[in-house]
Amino acid sequence: MKELNGGGRKEGIGDRFQQELKYHRGRLPVWDFDWARKPEPYKRYPDASKVQLDPPQTDDGAPLWAVLQKRRSVRHFKYEPMTKSELSQLLWAAQGITVPWGARTAPSAGALYPVETYIVANSVTDVEPGIYHYAVDRHELDQLRVGDFRILVAQAALDQEMAYHANVVFIWTAVFERSRWKYKQRAYRYIYLDAGHIAQNVALAAVASDLGSCQIAALYDDEVNALIGVDGVEESVVYMTVVGKEE
Repeated sequence: MKELNGGGRKEGIGDRFQQELKYHRGRLPVWDFDWARKPEPYKRYPDASKVQLDPPQTDDGAPLWAVLQKRRSVRHFKYEPMTKSELSQLLWAAQGITVPWGARTAPSAGALYPVETYIVANSVTDVEPGIYHYAVDRHELDQLRVGDFRILVAQAALDQEMAYHANVVFIWTAVFERSRWKYKQRAYRYIYLDAGHIAQNVALAAVASDLGSCQIAALYDDEVNALIGVDGVEESVVYMTVVGKEE
């Protein structure tokens, strides 16, 4: 580590991340796309059992300004299950496809969609407790693991009990090459922004569904990665959110 701008504060990896990924006029990177190597935008689990979800409701609903006014971080939840239709609505709000050519509810730099959605279902009617992957293009769940993972997901979320008591824990990972293919190292900035857009959609959808949510960035990365079965290198957790019936 070294002093930052001679001010006595030591420069760390976060400082270097911010400074080294800046764009400078006249020194933009040269993009030379290898279209044959462009990553697929969807992750597949062909051998996983599928859970069909209700079609999302896109008419009427809560007024946007009222939803924004009511959004709060909620950390205490009732012992009451979420419905499968409520889960369907939240998943669609996160990343649902809105037009036939693939645009989604949340923006993504270059329309590359590097973020994948997983959930730990703790208490959802008609959905077995377990770990699932959201298949965006089919609006269904891939069942990855069955069982009670409340303790493990709470431990992985920096021992935060709200992940134990929530109905659902959303876990967002990044498949880095999807964005890196175009934006090189600058991709890392965009990936975290993409995840933020998605999490905000879920937070607002939760309010509109009379649910509470809280976003989690403090987590044990490799424990979360192991829980959902990703390698932590080519694909790794970047963000989490808990959702449940507000106490």
